[in-house]
Amino acid sequence: MKHTYYLHGMTCNGCRNHVTQTLSKVEGVTNVSVDLENAQVTIEMASHIPIETLQKAMEQDGDRYSIYKLGEQHKALAAKKEKPKGKGTGTFYCPMHCEGDKTYDKAGDCPVCGMDLVEEQNLSASSSEQWTCPMHAEIVKDGSGACPICGMDLVPLQADTSSEEKTYKKLLNKFWIALGFTLPIFLIAMSEMIPNNPLYEVMEQKGWNWIQFALSVPVVFYATWMFFERAYKSIKTWNLNMFTLIGIGASVAWLFSVFGILFPDFFPAQFKTAAGAVHVYFEAATVILTLVLMGQVLEAKAHSKTNSAVKELLKIAPNKAVRVVDGTEEEVSIDKIVKGDILRVKPGDKIPVDGVITEGQSTVDESMISGEPIPVDKTQGDKVSSGTINGNQSFLMKAEKVGSDTLLSQIIHMVNDASRSRAPIQKLADTVSGYFVPVVVIISLITFAVWAMWGPEPAYVFALVNAIAVLIIACPCALGLATPMSVMVGVGKGAQNGVLIKNAEALEKLDKVDTLIVDKTGTITEGKPTVEKIGVFGSNFGESEVLHFIASLNSASEHPLAAATVKYGKQQKVDISKTENFSAVTGKGVEGTIDGKKLGLGNAKMMEHANATISLAMTAEAQSFQKQGKTVSYLAIDGEVAGYVVIGDKVKATSAKAIKALQDKGIAVIMLTGDNHDTAQAVASELNLADFKAGMLPEDKLKEVTKLQQQGKVVAMAGDGINDAPALAKSDVGIAMGTGTDVAIESAMITLVKGDLHGIVKAKNLSHAVMSNIKQNLFFALVYNALGIPIAAGLLYPFFGILLSPMIAALAMSFSSVSVIANALRLKTKSIN
Repeated sequence: MKHTYYLHGMTCNGCRNHVTQTLSKVEGVTNVSVDLENAQVTIEMASHIPIETLQKAMEQDGDRYSIYKLGEQHKALAAKKEKPKGKGTGTFYCPMHCEGDKTYDKAGDCPVCGMDLVEEQNLSASSSEQWTCPMHAEIVKDGSGACPICGMDLVPLQADTSSEEKTYKKLLNKFWIALGFTLPIFLIAMSEMIPNNPLYEVMEQKGWNWIQFALSVPVVFYATWMFFERAYKSIKTWNLNMFTLIGIGASVAWLFSVFGILFPDFFPAQFKTAAGAVHVYFEAATVILTLVLMGQVLEAKAHSKTNSAVKELLKIAPNKAVRVVDGTEEEVSIDKIVKGDILRVKPGDKIPVDGVITEGQSTVDESMISGEPIPVDKTQGDKVSSGTINGNQSFLMKAEKVGSDTLLSQIIHMVNDASRSRAPIQKLADTVSGYFVPVVVIISLITFAVWAMWGPEPAYVFALVNAIAVLIIACPCALGLATPMSVMVGVGKGAQNGVLIKNAEALEKLDKVDTLIVDKTGTITEGKPTVEKIGVFGSNFGESEVLHFIASLNSASEHPLAAATVKYGKQQKVDISKTENFSAVTGKGVEGTIDGKKLGLGNAKMMEHANATISLAMTAEAQSFQKQGKTVSYLAIDGEVAGYVVIGDKVKATSAKAIKALQDKGIAVIMLTGDNHDTAQAVASELNLADFKAGMLPEDKLKEVTKLQQQGKVVAMAGDGINDAPALAKSDVGIAMGTGTDVAIESAMITLVKGDLHGIVKAKNLSHAVMSNIKQNLFFALVYNALGIPIAAGLLYPFFGILLSPMIAALAMSFSSVSVIANALRLKTKSIN
């Protein structure tokens, strides 16, 4: 028989191999074939095996995967969506990303490296606010009001402590317990160094050994028992890790000591004191375990800071809004808002969802999303984003994107995904880690053998202590954390500065980029028509009067260029007068009457239509702008050409400075545009760009990227339109302007929220900072282990008489991981502007 099932939880080839091995062990299964891409497994069996039997095999192996009949995939998704209440999401991941971007549905430790899983933060878990009765906890409502039972005012329901905070507090409590029992053991052991030890006047050494044993039991079997569980699991699954080494080292020391006090006659004289008691190592075992536990506490605290960027973004997420229904305002929870709702945003309030202003105007502080501190002017028709802060005026807006579709939610989602992604440089750490633990165990055994055969007396004591020190000092975690910690902090730093990183690979590639291709429209330029100049012919009318007539006449037009002139007129605070007898003349322009004057606005043919004559001087002046690819419209007043308006796609204020900064970094900047040669030439001249190509179709841009890559260039492409999507996808690093289309953003590896070229400078600086930080971490981790292990083995003893205590080794090991995290956290203070 052959059956195909849906298998939930696989992310990598390691998963595929593990599932194949697990299911192959089920009685009656003859062959297992796993399709990782489609998340399916085909099982051949001698006779029918119930799916419950297969699922039970999965559960017994660690409950990391779930098996379902084909067509019942929705059950897996439904199971995944059931999240516990609280600040967190109920989604957990390994800080070392041992299984790629795999997530887990419950707290615990990573099945590969044994580290505590970290809870992901996202918007859905923090945006809604619920209310409860202080006397009747079963009453939970989405808004404020009175309790239906007792009538008391409802109070906000306090969310449960996050899983991250629970883990930290649990570890901290265990640490204090371990410290309380370890300290007296340490003092008893160290008292042996005091001449005429006063403790021996109270009780002989054998009695104190039993007291040390009794004090060690709570440390081993309660406070640090999880280390031994993780060590056992790692050996059982052969995912050898840091806890394998700690478990072996501490177990050997503790079990040797227990055996020593139970059967002292078994040991030769060199293991015994002058009083005949066996040397015990309860203090070594408990101090090692307590110091490792302290390291875990410090790591848990540090981990909470590495994803602080997401937490800061979550803080700006509003949880209430004022909805306007039939002229009546009502306060509602954010999750009750639907697309199309009209919302009022009052001065100082956070904008609740993404949308467009329908009435009013204001300034909006977008610094929390774009990283730019200057508030942006917003008026009717302008888009606003969730979490940004309104200025000192009220306005109405229409909800367009709600819930997980808002920009803020997408930023948080992107940051979470990118933080869990693996950079290619991590392959080095993965390769080393794969051989690390077995090699350390072998070195430990060699250390024991060398000291036992050639060490000074008591040789076996030296051999045991040094072998344990080798096991304890080795730290694969420092190596494993080197890349993920820097990536997590760096991605968060980018999000706070308006640079959204899709994955860690983008950061690594961007640091190597030597060629940048930029689109013109919407990337270098604003991407929308703006008035660049109002010109005047003759002395009958001034510039403000010409603008008044142009803006007033165009206020009746629906043409995009007309809208630009009306907007400019309002910005210049000219009066917009009513237009009479308005009409659009196809292919020429518009005409109408204002203040009794007959007006015509448009091209040269429109002037002929209005019986107005354009002189050669007027034509020459207009052509100087037209050669730059700009649009020139003439204004005729009562049959005379009185002025003109120049409309163009304005170069963004930051473009010139950004391109200069990139060129100074050794990056060749090339402009590719679909516009005509004259327009491209004008923009290139303004920006001192020597390399540009005009009239480029989407396939031409794609070919240009391919050609540069074939020349050995590492190419980044920045664009904002659908026509840029193929080149964005083909380039080594695609950079999308956040002001552009969804297709462009989807095709890119990096998105710039503000949508200007200075964001690329930020992204380049960020990638360099992150990659430097990763290399520092890897260097530290490799050098630490390369020096620490030989010193622990006793390499310095023949030359300097120095030996490393297992307790010092444990302290060094604990701080090595914390040091890597602390170095990664330095990225938070790094300036990328």
